[in-house]
Amino acid sequence: MKALEQIGLPALRLLDPETAHGLALKALNAGLGPRSGPVTSPRLRTTLAGLDLLNPVGLAAGFDKNATALHALSRTGFGFLEVGAATPRAQPGNPKPRLFRLTQDQAAINRFGFNNDGMEAIATRLAQRPKGAVIGLNLGANKDSADKAADFATVLTRCGPVVDFATVNVSSPNTEKLRDLQGKAALAALLDGVMQARATLANPIPVFLKIAPDLSTDELAEVAEVANASGIDAIIATNTTLDRAGLHGPHKAEMGGLSGQPLFEKSTRVLAQLAGLTRLPIIGVGGVGSAEQAYQKIRAGASAVQLYTALVYGGISLAGEIAQGLDTLLQRDGFATVADAVGSGRGDWT
Repeated sequence: MKALEQIGLPALRLLDPETAHGLALKALNAGLGPRSGPVTSPRLRTTLAGLDLLNPVGLAAGFDKNATALHALSRTGFGFLEVGAATPRAQPGNPKPRLFRLTQDQAAINRFGFNNDGMEAIATRLAQRPKGAVIGLNLGANKDSADKAADFATVLTRCGPVVDFATVNVSSPNTEKLRDLQGKAALAALLDGVMQARATLANPIPVFLKIAPDLSTDELAEVAEVANASGIDAIIATNTTLDRAGLHGPHKAEMGGLSGQPLFEKSTRVLAQLAGLTRLPIIGVGGVGSAEQAYQKIRAGASAVQLYTALVYGGISLAGEIAQGLDTLLQRDGFATVADAVGSGRGDWT
């Protein structure tokens, strides 16, 4: 399967990035991907916000926006999957082109704008999800919504019964005024509405909050204060960045959120700072492309990690490779479990 990837990835990179991504999803659904299932071991088994994970390496939201490849993705090596973002109503997103590769930087810039099929279609697909997989949904707001905060509760109410966790995404830079909802008062009100919606579910699922990497120290402290008081179950740190420092190539100044290798250090520093402000579990995202980078996130304070952009350059089999490599690193350093390693190197990042 790795040999097929080595042939297919260069071919896909000759195509427009969004077209290539669509073809990659079709290839996965056609069976052209790893099929061995999640990599696991006693060291890798992880409990995250009450969820039992076979390993702590997850797929970040955005890869399977519309939940069209759940069965294929559940066999690729990931310990958990996050799909979406889903909004109450279907929407086309921003005009194309809206996804740009920065190959020299092993990065990408996107300004999708929450393009998705809407919560009804996505909920229908999630209802047919593979048994045994841990699957969550990223909650979004419609671009033209008069009450963006209410949209998150609406999607949770509709889709909560068919997922294992839900993520409140107020950190995408591609929907106007969305990041304004990270302010202390606005965030508290939004999370209150989401938690009220969760309370109505027959099975109240864990709720996560996804934050931006561009928050100041004071803003991060306020977010942590609100999160600690809200009753949510974990924080995902971080989404994409608006920072453009040190980039190369013709697309480096494109508008949108930057993901991939240039985000690793910034997002890991935010993660380590956050770990000193909250006892909530943290999922580390941003620039994870190797087992060593996943391990650094965990040692900085993450209980689990997620990746997406690295798959563009390393292929879908990267998930299993990272999990296996992480197991080796934990064994090397004498950690019996992932939980034992969490935060063990936080001082290196603060």
